[in-house]
Amino acid sequence: MNALPVSLLRKVSWRLLPFLLLMYIMAFLDRANVGFAKQAFQADTGIGDTAFAFGAGVFFAGYALLEVPSNLIMHKVGARLWMCRIMVTWGLISAAMVFAHSETSFYVLRFLLGVAEAGFFPGVILYLTYWFPGAARGKAMGFFYFGAPLAFIFGSPLSGLLLELDGFMGTHGWQWLFAVEGLMATAVGVWAYFYLDNRPADAKWLTAQERTQLQAVLEAEDSQKQGHGSLLKVLAQPAVLYLCLIYLLIQASVYGVVFYLPAQVAGLLGAKVGLTVGLVSAVPWLCALLAAWKIPSLADRTGQRRVIAALTLLVSGLGIAASVTFSSPLLGILALCLAASGFIAVQPVFWTFPGSFLAGSAAAGAIALINAFGALGGFVAPILKNWAEGAFHSPAAGLYLLAVTSLISAALVMGIRPPRAATPHQQPTFQL
Repeated sequence: MNALPVSLLRKVSWRLLPFLLLMYIMAFLDRANVGFAKQAFQADTGIGDTAFAFGAGVFFAGYALLEVPSNLIMHKVGARLWMCRIMVTWGLISAAMVFAHSETSFYVLRFLLGVAEAGFFPGVILYLTYWFPGAARGKAMGFFYFGAPLAFIFGSPLSGLLLELDGFMGTHGWQWLFAVEGLMATAVGVWAYFYLDNRPADAKWLTAQERTQLQAVLEAEDSQKQGHGSLLKVLAQPAVLYLCLIYLLIQASVYGVVFYLPAQVAGLLGAKVGLTVGLVSAVPWLCALLAAWKIPSLADRTGQRRVIAALTLLVSGLGIAASVTFSSPLLGILALCLAASGFIAVQPVFWTFPGSFLAGSAAAGAIALINAFGALGGFVAPILKNWAEGAFHSPAAGLYLLAVTSLISAALVMGIRPPRAATPHQQPTFQL
């Protein structure tokens, strides 16, 4: 099968990726803005550090529980309806955080936020497999991953500015933060229903010839992958479970940084979390933006995805450790730049692994399961960090522990091997 024309790939990219990027910005902002609200929220509600850590992490418990069923539903009903449902419900629940005045209400709303958002991220990863062939998918996923750094580049100053509205119209700054950013996500969700197309066959913005070309290439690729059969059998494959473990460790490190980066920057600067800290907190994510473009493109071009992913995780782990080793604000922020850049850039490379040997409902279930394990990593990260700081009586111990998890994930990535070639009567098999 001939490769797709560059002009067609470019057309698909410009139509889909900017909007998917906007959706991810909203998702990441609503997921991580609790980190910006932390100081003011705790001061106004009296919620302690242990309770906050549990509330920040319980989001991922709800998220993990419904990942697989949500992604299977999207595979059946289509992205436009299901992505709209996900974004509208999570936006409304995020906005309802203005009513979180006790530990119980905080826990319940964070858990419900995870339930509402479940399936969004694996849904987008699956959606990209409907539109981009394998050779172009890493770069497309890298562009989608711009959402995380952009959420902080633009969201950090926005969140800081909203916190500065403390007292305006008798409302706390953290309440303005949750209300405004939650309703923004709801608006984008309504837009998604009218903008997205489920499959290339539905795309009126492609010519008939372009639709035929795109579908032919994607169907030829999928015919060489494991697509259907027993879902439990697919999910129980050692290769799928191995990828689950790697992604759990990656996400534990990621969210250990995400949830506490504003507070860490505030400590380096000797300032409270506000507009200034928000602006400085955007710097590591500017670096991550460049890394998310260059590293997946390099991996696609060279084909050395395993080595590049492992080295990226190694740099990230060292960056986390260095960020609490240096007392200099400049060196500490440079170390955070390395950590944030690596954690964002490695993920689109990682997601090319399951897509290389799974398709259809098998891909839908496995991608969701892997992401669910990643959500568990996000759940345990704040709890582990808080435990380590208490056990070792050091505010740096938690981040050192998370640095170790990223180094372990780097070693595990090196254990991945490319899919074994299939015979005419066999499906390709991923090797460890």
